[in-house]
Amino acid sequence: MKKVLIANRGEIAVRIIRACHDLGISTVAVYSEADREALHVLHADEAVCIGGPQAVNSYLKIPSILAACEITGADAIHPGYGFLSENAKFASLCENCDIIFIGPSSSSIALLGDKAKAKEIARKVKCPVIPGSKGIIHNVEEGLEEASKIGYPVFIKATAGGGGKGIRIANDRDEFLRMFEQARAEAENSFGNPSVYLEKMIVNPRHIEIQVLGDKYGNYVHLGERDCSIQRRRQKLIEESPSPMLSPSMRKKIGEAAVRIVKEARYATVGTVEFLLDEEGNFYFMEVNTRIQVEHTVTEEITGIDLIYQQIRMAMGEKLKLKQDDIKFEGHVMQFRVNAEDPHNQFMPSPGKLAYFVPSSGPHVRVDTACYPGYQIPPYYDSMIAKLIVKGSDREEVIARAKRALKEFHVGGIKTTISFHEFMLNNEKFLSGKYPITFIDSLIAEGCNFIEE
Repeated sequence: MKKVLIANRGEIAVRIIRACHDLGISTVAVYSEADREALHVLHADEAVCIGGPQAVNSYLKIPSILAACEITGADAIHPGYGFLSENAKFASLCENCDIIFIGPSSSSIALLGDKAKAKEIARKVKCPVIPGSKGIIHNVEEGLEEASKIGYPVFIKATAGGGGKGIRIANDRDEFLRMFEQARAEAENSFGNPSVYLEKMIVNPRHIEIQVLGDKYGNYVHLGERDCSIQRRRQKLIEESPSPMLSPSMRKKIGEAAVRIVKEARYATVGTVEFLLDEEGNFYFMEVNTRIQVEHTVTEEITGIDLIYQQIRMAMGEKLKLKQDDIKFEGHVMQFRVNAEDPHNQFMPSPGKLAYFVPSSGPHVRVDTACYPGYQIPPYYDSMIAKLIVKGSDREEVIARAKRALKEFHVGGIKTTISFHEFMLNNEKFLSGKYPITFIDSLIAEGCNFIEE
């Protein structure tokens, strides 16, 4: 592997470019017309414009990305997360063009992207699964029939989903009629695939995900859990590890279940196995995310393992040198997503020019971003502009350090979620560690504007 094209933008593109340069690999950035002055364009060795501002005309345009690969002589593509990262067709085209797809095989994406087949694998390895439809729901009539069998409330979920997009909740038949086409439309717009399936809604769950690594030679490890239960409309805002709700024995049990699933699927790369944890402490398999995730940094900081580095090396055909006994978890880590949104005004998007941008720093504080002073935040993409990752010896120390880091994080010209995070770090329920994934939505429903009294 000599040259990698990064089929993405923002902080993840910058992150991948840095890992490639650490390995002595040249990089190619692709960018839309809205991203001409983006940091990933400046950091890459080469850059190619692939289309208009909207993602469907650029970052989701497969022919343009493959053409950029051919023009620059790139022999590999890293898809990052979102966009085409879980698109089996894109991975297959890369394989057919003898381009290394830095991720799972197209067959693995297709297999685990089929939520029904993924659940079959989980059942086969004796992992509990959430009740749901056996496959894609093709029309609203079929959906109503299936929902009545499962029992309300139900989730309507995009099969190609991620990042909370393409998901709706239906509490009864009338709500299902309204939400079904909404979920399909958002799935089509976000992933180019309108397919949806149904899943029983577990009341007041925690969202627990397990980071896994696997190579082409049958070697697998898990790197512990991330608790992603602080969400707004299923969009994660704060992630942490270890979870305040998992005992050591439960952590071992859920980690082993995750490894059994990816091993049975012969999944070879970096990935995440998602679970829901109910109020009684039972866990249920939800899905496998066949890509690197936004919150991979949490795992990197708590284990000391560079996940992008490992992913690239495995894509080059190297064996995974890590054994399960080699994985050590040190301290406590939290990640705070800094979004260009106004938390005091229903999280309305706040694109615009950065008058100034001064990220936090100091011991055990990491900021992943693609922003700089004067950069114009475009309105066409995800609103996340930075990730603040803080490490401490325990949860209490992380919270204290995070308060300091958030106070030092200065962004001018737009609204951000920094004040939301400061509010959360003084919230008694958050500090207790005992809250479901509906916690933030319930605060919003109660009229909370996330301003300290």
